[in-house]
Amino acid sequence: MDFTPTDAQSEARELAARIFGDLSTHERLKAAGTGSDPDLWKALCAAGLVGAVADLGLLGLVLLLEEQGRVTAQVPYAASCVYGVLAVTAHGSPEQRDRLLPALEDGSAVITGAFPAQVAVGSSAARDAVRASAPGELSGTVPVVPWLRDATHVLVAGTGRRLWLAPLGRGTGITPVELTAPWSAGRLTLARAPAEPLGGPGACADVLATARTAFAGLQAGVCAGSLARAVAHVGSREQFGRPLATRQAVQLRAADAHMDIEAIRVTAYEAAWRRDAGLPYASHALTAAWWASEAGTRVVHTGQHLHGGAGADLGHPVHRHFLWGRQLDAHLGCGAEVLQELGELIARGE
Repeated sequence: MDFTPTDAQSEARELAARIFGDLSTHERLKAAGTGSDPDLWKALCAAGLVGAVADLGLLGLVLLLEEQGRVTAQVPYAASCVYGVLAVTAHGSPEQRDRLLPALEDGSAVITGAFPAQVAVGSSAARDAVRASAPGELSGTVPVVPWLRDATHVLVAGTGRRLWLAPLGRGTGITPVELTAPWSAGRLTLARAPAEPLGGPGACADVLATARTAFAGLQAGVCAGSLARAVAHVGSREQFGRPLATRQAVQLRAADAHMDIEAIRVTAYEAAWRRDAGLPYASHALTAAWWASEAGTRVVHTGQHLHGGAGADLGHPVHRHFLWGRQLDAHLGCGAEVLQELGELIARGE
């Protein structure tokens, strides 16, 4: 295994870091509320950082999502790249690729994913929550879909673990849902909504594993940003005439958080590298998701705790990292559920 980024991946990462850093200031994030920053989204698309994902691969996307997570940039970048660019590139027909990819690349189309949590653990009742009510039509409900209010299309995991791509409009209803993190989420209701199939029977499992890996990379960035803020705080904040950073307990908490971040990062890199190399990676994606869920929660709690009382201030920048970290924990399925699925996968020899 070689996780060394290519020149193209490194250049894209540096460009993403500049754009995210310049346009995701604390003031702009506060102004965005639970919506996206349209100017940031336009800048990312104009720079080619959405369209480039098809060539950069999943490992390249993980690197870019780390930069988004560092500043908790308020755009549907992860969702549209995973459920849109990578899913259509890997599983779309030539006609679907020709029709959808240009719109995804310029940002005029945004695709998010409606994957009921139970699809991951194999509950047949939950898989049937969205069904094909007639040829080319979907009916059912998905309680929470991230970035739904910014999307133009939704990729739905339906009956039999099949993927359906539905444009938002006729037959679809969206009810805003408030999450822990300020994502523009919604409840999706489908009533004989027009939809087209995407890929074959194995597409759902592949897209789900891709999403887990990508969102684990996003969590690595969220945690790195949280720890960086904490380190800066304890280095400048004095107590009894000494910086907090000189206290052994503080150093140990920060060191543990650093090791947790590295575990999230390396497991996400491995899963992404295996996908790009055409190797089986379902169990590796689950491993990355477990680390992102379990260790990610620890890290964002540490970042908040090391800020003392300031970390509990809802308006403090580090609190946004805390909210994103907890939301990603829930979005990935929470550690115990992911671990159960990983154990079942290993037991089946898959």
